[in-house]
Amino acid sequence: MSTNPLLSITDLIDFPAIKPEHVVPGMKALIDDAQKTLAVVTQDSTPATWDDVISPLEKKTLALSRAWGAVSHLMSVCDEPELRKAYNEALPIVTQFWIGLSQSNLSQKYKAIKESSEFKKLSSVRQRIINEELIDFKLAGAFLPEDKKAELKKVKETLAQESQKFSENLLDATNAYGLLVEDEKELAGIPADDIASFKETAEAAGQKGYRITLQVPHYLAVLQYAQNRKLRETLYHAYVTRASEFDFEGKFNNNDVMRRIVQLREEEAKLLGYKNYGEVSLATKMADSPEQVISFLRDLAQKSLPQAKTDMAEVKTFAKEKLGIEDPQSWDLPYASEKLREAQYSFSDQEVKQYFTLPAVFKGLFGLVQTLFNIQIVKDTAPVWHPDVQFFRIENEQGEKIAQFYMDLYARPNKRGGAWMDNDRTRNRLYGELQTPVAYLVCNFAKPVGDKPALLTHDDVLTLFHEFGHGLHHMLSRIEEPAASGINGVEWDAVECPSQFMENFAWDWTVLESLTSHVQTGEKLPRQLFEKMLAAKNFQSAMAMVRQLEFGLFDMLLHTQFNAQKDSILDLLNNVRKEVAVTQQPAYNRFANSFSHIFAGGYAAGYYSYKWAEVLSSDAFSLFEETGILNPQTGKKWLDEVLAVGSSRPAMESFIAFRGRAPRIDALLRHSGIKPFAK
Repeated sequence: MSTNPLLSITDLIDFPAIKPEHVVPGMKALIDDAQKTLAVVTQDSTPATWDDVISPLEKKTLALSRAWGAVSHLMSVCDEPELRKAYNEALPIVTQFWIGLSQSNLSQKYKAIKESSEFKKLSSVRQRIINEELIDFKLAGAFLPEDKKAELKKVKETLAQESQKFSENLLDATNAYGLLVEDEKELAGIPADDIASFKETAEAAGQKGYRITLQVPHYLAVLQYAQNRKLRETLYHAYVTRASEFDFEGKFNNNDVMRRIVQLREEEAKLLGYKNYGEVSLATKMADSPEQVISFLRDLAQKSLPQAKTDMAEVKTFAKEKLGIEDPQSWDLPYASEKLREAQYSFSDQEVKQYFTLPAVFKGLFGLVQTLFNIQIVKDTAPVWHPDVQFFRIENEQGEKIAQFYMDLYARPNKRGGAWMDNDRTRNRLYGELQTPVAYLVCNFAKPVGDKPALLTHDDVLTLFHEFGHGLHHMLSRIEEPAASGINGVEWDAVECPSQFMENFAWDWTVLESLTSHVQTGEKLPRQLFEKMLAAKNFQSAMAMVRQLEFGLFDMLLHTQFNAQKDSILDLLNNVRKEVAVTQQPAYNRFANSFSHIFAGGYAAGYYSYKWAEVLSSDAFSLFEETGILNPQTGKKWLDEVLAVGSSRPAMESFIAFRGRAPRIDALLRHSGIKPFAK
């Protein structure tokens, strides 16, 4: 065990050294160590103080969290059979520990600290941590009778396993698909870079021709650009039936998994004394009730639907009259929309993409945060899990290291789809000396082809800015109590605010110009092309709005007004679509089967938070619009009042401290170009 790298993490993690055989023994050893400390701090003889109870246990649990976080991260980016086997063997062991910890007598120690005379002597941050932990203890069932605790523990353990199964089914279904196209003529309309990627993928699989996968860059290239309607339909069908009964004869079918997950969440809510899982989810969020969320989503839908219907009618008319598609279907809409945008604004995503080379985007992004927050980002080295991964450190104006981060940006097999930021290490002084934050920033962009640098679409740039916003929230925190540092403890429906906030800068000319360098000429993006992009910024924005509202409403209704014993998930989704959607999906569409956010990603009864936080982020950015987009004083205020404070105070207090008032919806509607509310 002495050579197990999971047991000796002191600074950066040695990812290449972590092997599947290290996982189970490593977790068992760390859990055993934490259990021994738990036994000591929960003894009657142990004084109920921060230093005697919370600090000693926090050291042990953070060591466990960091090691398990490394394993979980590897599962997300390098899902190999042996690692998956080890992970699934360790998962119930780790889950049982955390559930046991949350249901242990530790809750009584926290109560005793709260009720002691020492509580008022603690810092406001520590007081808030204790208050929030007591809420978490309640949600974990710590104050239930012993028989109900055991029942809840079993429910949570099973829920963790089912969520993992959902993820595995989706990943396996995605990776199992590969469409081989032999004749390049069938790929007409698709950009040359994407066709080259198809060819490289085929060669890597030992095939001749062009292999198209369901990785997002491949899928979108076909749906958006392929003139071959049959090819678009084939890829669309494969994508929207992933992990369903139609996919590989149901080998990876998530239907029963989803039902079990929802049923388990219902059971969890009842055991905790809540009416539904929506109430459980909102107990630690800004929103007051499921009814408030549902009303918020429906209100936005009411404001957006008229324009969304107009936009849909426009693209369908264009498809019929200009493209000869008499009955436009779901697989035609991205293609027709791209052609309509080209016709209206005389540019294409492919044209824009040539200017967003990854080195130029990095240079512009790093320059932006240097201006706003007075920091420097420097390329560095570290042990990484894949050759594509890059590593950086952040320095303050004195040249001192204040954070580090990994960037893993390209799609590949055995890597989970989507984009995310995760924290490896949180700012703390648990061992006397300051430990600075470390973050993972993960995307799934198209890899560079040949000797060219990677090219990003503007949507890719927005995604990168979004995840970097999360990263800044984590890395620029000044709070040294781990439970309140960075994004830890931030209300879930506020945690997207700093990420969505950053996206706004990728629409400002001064910033955008700095992100560009043409792949062949090195020239900056022409102002004329930018003006076309800006004019097209809110092209079909109302359609995009109602699409997100569809997801959010489905999620909240699923966790509040759905009976997993007798109701149909598909029927619920179809009813939501009848209410707020403008796109008619084919009967075989099984979107829910791949909705990882709510079934495996922590967004259960919380998907609404994207729009909730977008209200906050749009309103926050409007202060930069008023004072100057690159105003260092406003940047410092954002850093001081939002990024740096973590969850040391409620998110609403931080927002008001920055903006000077409560949030308003006006800026979101204006930024989205919703016409009745445009200024």
